[in-house]
Amino acid sequence: MKQPFELPHFYLPHPARLNPHVEEARAHSTRWARDMGMLEGSGVWEQADLEAHDYGLLCAYTHPDCDGPALSLITDWYVWVFFFDDHFLDMFKRTPDRAAGKAHLDRLPLFMPLDPAADVPEPRNPVEAGLKDLWARTVPAMSQDWRRRFAVATEHLLNESMWELSNIDGGRIANPVEYIEMRRKVGGAPWSAGLVEYATAEVPASVAGTRPLRVLMETFSDAVHLRNDLFSYQREVEDEGENSNGVLVLETFFGCTTQEAADTVNDILTSRLHQFEHTAFTEVPALALEKGLRPDEVAAVAAYTKGLQDWQSGGHEWHLRSSRYMNQGAVSTAPWQRLTGPGTAAADVVALLASAAAERLRAYAHVPFQKVGPSLLPDFLMPYQVELSPHLAAARPRLKAWMRGTGMLSEGVWDEDKLDAYDLPLCSAGLDPDATPEALDLSAGWLAWGTYGDDYYPLVFGRRHDLAAARLTTARLSACMPVEDGQVPVVPVNGMERGLIDLWARTTAGLTPDERRPLRAAVDTMTESWLWELSNQLQNRVPDPVDYLEMRRATFGSDLTLSMCRRGRGPAVPPEIYRTGPVRALENAAIDYGCLTNDVFSYQKEIEYEGEMHNAILVVQNFFGCDYPAALGIVHDLMTQRMRQFQHLAAHELPVLYDDFQLSAEARAALEGYVADLRNWMAGVLHWHREVDRYKPDFLARRSHGFVPDRVPAAPVAHLTGQTG
Repeated sequence: MKQPFELPHFYLPHPARLNPHVEEARAHSTRWARDMGMLEGSGVWEQADLEAHDYGLLCAYTHPDCDGPALSLITDWYVWVFFFDDHFLDMFKRTPDRAAGKAHLDRLPLFMPLDPAADVPEPRNPVEAGLKDLWARTVPAMSQDWRRRFAVATEHLLNESMWELSNIDGGRIANPVEYIEMRRKVGGAPWSAGLVEYATAEVPASVAGTRPLRVLMETFSDAVHLRNDLFSYQREVEDEGENSNGVLVLETFFGCTTQEAADTVNDILTSRLHQFEHTAFTEVPALALEKGLRPDEVAAVAAYTKGLQDWQSGGHEWHLRSSRYMNQGAVSTAPWQRLTGPGTAAADVVALLASAAAERLRAYAHVPFQKVGPSLLPDFLMPYQVELSPHLAAARPRLKAWMRGTGMLSEGVWDEDKLDAYDLPLCSAGLDPDATPEALDLSAGWLAWGTYGDDYYPLVFGRRHDLAAARLTTARLSACMPVEDGQVPVVPVNGMERGLIDLWARTTAGLTPDERRPLRAAVDTMTESWLWELSNQLQNRVPDPVDYLEMRRATFGSDLTLSMCRRGRGPAVPPEIYRTGPVRALENAAIDYGCLTNDVFSYQKEIEYEGEMHNAILVVQNFFGCDYPAALGIVHDLMTQRMRQFQHLAAHELPVLYDDFQLSAEARAALEGYVADLRNWMAGVLHWHREVDRYKPDFLARRSHGFVPDRVPAAPVAHLTGQTG
């Protein structure tokens, strides 16, 4: 059969190695699959299918250093997960039978108890039998923390099959951002990362949830999935009718040829591997110092990182050999790894290395403060009408008095003229048109504080290249938000600290410690993301596109926004509802629309006047090598797709979620109110950007060069005492 596109040259920095116990794993996994009922009689596989897929070879390539028993166990896990995928396809996707598919998935977590001694049901099919056996054999060697993380990754892998089923049923193809997020769950690479820990070393619990370790796992996942999409396009799209393939997603989004989409997928894959290396070499060592990891813990993280690299190379090697995939014309090594024989011209090697390095170096080649002219504004899709609070006019002078009282208008970053031009109460009035005067003041205070901090960090710390002072400031800000009742453990020394202490006290009055923790975590997420921006600024590094979009939510204060929107919804909405895929997707679609709105309006302000690199349009320009209008077109198309996804989720997926969880009428009404809040949020954000002077050319020309402080305002002291919570 003719291939739909020519496979690209893949970035392969590490050679694949083969585990010597491969034959042992092959033989064991065949016996095990038969014992579990996965072969003859299953209606899914015959032994010939299993042998052709060769999961023993996959695991021997992806885990080259573990011993024979460990390799056999890991191979059994992969046999199970691929059997699950093919079984789900035959039983529920081809039909499609959503109700039966959900009933099948709902039982599987019962076979993964955190306590190995807990009772589990009797298996009803080979998928359940395999999971029961594997869980019992695996978890005794791993910690409670690992069990919890691996169980969650497995549940995501299983449950998001319903997302694929829904898209197939509706003939819907995801947008690129949605696809990357959902592919991580349904594609299984985070699950694979858990097995890398089993094969190498368990990541210390103290750092397992941090950004550097999360980015290692996510970049690993994205690269694994995108590589698989390239090799499996023919089978999935042309044979099985799948909609969940990155090549098809980009083909649809850009309206380009299949070959162009495949080449772009490979470019994203390469960028994700570069991000993996950047994180491993810069952020992980800094994290080890910050957390004070012991030598054995540092060694564990290093072994895990190397294990992820081995998986990338080994997974590629397996794709070249498995009958499961399209692999005609693919090569097993990078071009420069083949040019080692006699007669190879040194110039050829240099040229190939230069080509391989070009994309990596481009991220560091941006020239700041380029003149770009006024921001171009497209015709935004906004189906919702903005409504404004009747208390807006009275809120403006109250915010000014509060900002003046904290000292944030006398530190050289903002003054009253800037505060008036930014008109944060107008934003609050659109985000929450039904707010009481007190709630509107609180919302405007948080918006002003967060916007001030976002301006403060690059201006004060960025221009001085003082990341250490920024880290200290971030730690002190976190200490300004005690979880337990009692005195704040720091004496405020600047406007940001005084403002945060006051906002925290007013916001958390009457809340329990458990209710305060998520709110403090939301603020911490925002302030720590400012450190990420600073680090990139000091390196003159334009971020990877996927990393940028995900971190943009944090720099925009999205977690804080969502926390505010959820307040008052009460116990009618069970907490687990907010963790479901449809609700998280709804939130992220709305947030991305708001973040990208800001990037479109602030392009001239950030690129020309501030020397910023954290703008989606610039990130797209850098990645695709295109001009400003073309990059703006791509960002605008993505905004439009995110809005349409929001509408699709609200109209089609939330009603199914209500039925799945058998929500009460009260809970359904509360969630519909939450959806209305998100609609108001998007409409209010767009309206505010259109109205205020902050992004307008005349104001930028008048105020862009003023108020650059010649010292760090009220430098904090290094010692923290008595921090609670």
